Amino acid sequence: MKEKILKKAIDLFLNFGFKSVTMDDIARDLAISKKTIYSHFSTKLKLVKATTFYVFEQINAGICSICTIDQNPIEEIYLIKSLVMEQLKGEKSSPQYQLQKYYPKIFEALKQKQFESVNECITKNLKNGIEQGFYRKEIDINLITRLYFNGIIGIKNVELFPTETFSNTYLMNNYLEYHIRAIATEKGLKTLKKLSKNENNS
Repeated sequence: MKEKILKKAIDLFLNFGFKSVTMDDIARDLAISKKTIYSHFSTKLKLVKATTFYVFEQINAGICSICTIDQNPIEEIYLIKSLVMEQLKGEKSSPQYQLQKYYPKIFEALKQKQFESVNECITKNLKNGIEQGFYRKEIDINLITRLYFNGIIGIKNVELFPTETFSNTYLMNNYLEYHIRAIATEKGLKTLKKLSKNENNS
């Protein structure tokens, strides 16, 4: 039952936002009593925290799996983007922005874990990209990793990028291309163009 509650809460939070969804809404959708929810999560705050880190762990496990596959670094980063988009396909309420606004302590804890994960993954991606000739040798790996993370967090800001103007898919695709073009060699750019063409045709 605990996992059912978690999954239903994730679905509702992604669609309608952390602030809008109540414990009554979750109970009603599951056809259970609110008391049953409270037996597993004593407060909404604890449920929000649990759902947030559940989604993070799911995405992180998927990213780790992708990083074990033998492929070039640009293909790898596109696969990671596709995974994240698939995991958050129901996202309609800018959950990261709402988390930052209404649950800042949870947001900061999540942000730290996200940075640790991104730092490890992107650092490895950049090193492999340089070794294989897809990224320029002179790039500062530590700097680029932090710029990449800051950008991924930044495009979730709905005040800067209102959802009625910029869809999540549009932002992710353009940010990723922006990131790769800034660091790619000619070899890397050829791969980028091929991947972009395939995505546009799919």
